[in-house]
Amino acid sequence: MLKNSANVFKEISKNREKSMNSFMKRRDFIKKSLTAAATTAALGGFASRASASGHLKIGVMIPLSGPAGLFGPASKNVSEMAAAEINAAGGILGRQVEIVLGDAGLSPSEVAQTALKLWRGEGCEAFIGMHDSAVRGALINVFKAQVPYVYCPNYEGGECADGVYYVGETPAQSVVPSIEWLAAEKKVKKFYLIGNDYNWPRDTNAIAKETIAKLGGEVVGEEYMPFTVDNFDSSLAKMKETGAELVIITLVGGASVSFNRAFASFGLSENVLRFGTLIDENTLMGIGAENSKNIYSAAGYFANVQTDAAKAFAQGYASKFGSDAAVLNALSQSCYDGLIALDTIAERAGALDTKAMDKAAEGMEYDGPRGHGTMKNRHLAMDIYLANAVGAEFKIVQSFKNQEPGNFCKA
Repeated sequence: MLKNSANVFKEISKNREKSMNSFMKRRDFIKKSLTAAATTAALGGFASRASASGHLKIGVMIPLSGPAGLFGPASKNVSEMAAAEINAAGGILGRQVEIVLGDAGLSPSEVAQTALKLWRGEGCEAFIGMHDSAVRGALINVFKAQVPYVYCPNYEGGECADGVYYVGETPAQSVVPSIEWLAAEKKVKKFYLIGNDYNWPRDTNAIAKETIAKLGGEVVGEEYMPFTVDNFDSSLAKMKETGAELVIITLVGGASVSFNRAFASFGLSENVLRFGTLIDENTLMGIGAENSKNIYSAAGYFANVQTDAAKAFAQGYASKFGSDAAVLNALSQSCYDGLIALDTIAERAGALDTKAMDKAAEGMEYDGPRGHGTMKNRHLAMDIYLANAVGAEFKIVQSFKNQEPGNFCKA
């Protein structure tokens, strides 16, 4: 079954060439879709702007420190990979992309100051963000729809600010169908909810509780913990006492790792299911193969998704960054989608103007490692995968096709 290195390289090169050809066709389609008059006007405006400012600086706000810092290295790699592909295809509106990193792992106020410096000080003309919801709210208040901002990771849904475009999963797409499937397949009735104390866990669990009620299930416990928590003994004791059959986890990064390790040490992993949309490959490695039994996760992407596009993406990542590179996961991969979405909307609008981009975003389509995505109400409709942890890897057990993001705003 093993192939020699030359054949492997040929296969990777072939898949990368297919991916790039698809990317080029997408850009050609977008440009041909514009009317001749709109295209002429856009290029006229672009010519003077490009000569004056050269490269297009894009602020990439990712967690380089803090509880979510383990997602940072792969997010950086993936952003560089997307920028390289965009530049090879001609840039955004003809301008070569230069990504400028900002640490989004700090407090919302500190991240807001960083973003302001990148925007006003360093001349970033667009932003993508892979960070928590509290930071997103702070950045929306900074940008005030004056600069395009693509929010990449899964989030609680329900928001629509001008000039902001969402490519991550919402609970309607990932949590609802997953709970329905697990309840039906695993015959669970008793649910326990545990997460960090901020809006993403609370808002996500509000939707989870509605789904559980419709299924005739019971929420036997609900807790929200500070990010600094490192002892879950009391919570685990309650889970045992209540007879919880499925624990829904909305803990972030290191907190999730600590909780899941302790969960297994309490002997709960043999019979109690765990489910979370933020348990990615990096988190799973931290949890450890010996502690991963009965863990489920849902996302628009996993590193072992076996579609042609996903395999080409993973092979390209390995070829560019090597076998020791940070592990691919849905959160880091979302940065790739964020940059591709920014490019696609900007090309369709003919400008990096938020009013024009807001109009162009509706119905925008592109193909990427996650498959085919269509933007509706500034959120992306996409396929969702439900995966089960097998040791230190995820195995896809179910897919939910073309999941709608929810009707959050009017286009």
